[in-house]
Amino acid sequence: MSIRSARGIPTTIYILSDSIGETGELVVRAAASQFAGVEINIKRRPHLNSAEEIENILGEAAQLGAAVVYTLVRQDLKACLQQKAAELGLNGIDIMYPVIQAIEEITGLAPRNEPGLIRKVDREYFSKVEAVEFAVKFDDGKTQDGLQKADLVIIGVSRTSKTPLCMYLAHKGIKAANVPLVPDTQPPDELLKLPANKIIGLTIQPSNLQEIRRQRLRIMGLPAETDYVNIERIAAEQEYAWSIMRKLGCTVIDVTNKSVEETASYVLDIYRKGVVTSG
Repeated sequence: MSIRSARGIPTTIYILSDSIGETGELVVRAAASQFAGVEINIKRRPHLNSAEEIENILGEAAQLGAAVVYTLVRQDLKACLQQKAAELGLNGIDIMYPVIQAIEEITGLAPRNEPGLIRKVDREYFSKVEAVEFAVKFDDGKTQDGLQKADLVIIGVSRTSKTPLCMYLAHKGIKAANVPLVPDTQPPDELLKLPANKIIGLTIQPSNLQEIRRQRLRIMGLPAETDYVNIERIAAEQEYAWSIMRKLGCTVIDVTNKSVEETASYVLDIYRKGVVTSG
């Protein structure tokens, strides 16, 4: 997009970046909007990686009488640009440095000077959002179609902290589904087809599980003595769960008296190392 300036000369601004140059372009467009009827011919030059690239671009800019805006964080490239721009009499504007300098003075920390960090942060954020949505969709066996898309599948009887664990893992960017193991109910076929290293089984001492379930019933205002808290029933559930876990050959974690954070730490270690153990 370009029109002529008040002097009849095309108004051109080069944006140089060792990342994608999006920040520079947004600032230039915002500044240009303050000048009625003036549009800027923007030439974005992203992913710069050498002094030679910068010198060639500055040569073009000098021929057009353009201004140069840059968001370089690599110090060697910035020094090259500043020197060459001065030699050519170009107007060069460092958009990032004043803000970086202010933050450095306030925090006492040195900047990393690494290109593309904001895109990395954005990717991590959206990865976590996607993982949380996945955990909700595949919570407690509500959806079984698509288990193969999970990074991990957590299995166990009711109240073994499957859901909290999946949500914790989601905030680490891991897509975790959970499937309850219920006696007299066949596990989903998709679960049986998964490789063992994608499945984590949770188990717990029956007496501890009994107390957890009693507390759950009290909170819900339900009778405290039902089959749900019967110790023999719980033991039977656990034995059934163990039979499925042995069949799957998956890692099994005893979560008795463990916080979700402790269990998640162990799961993350297994996931990252690709180690499968049982017991």
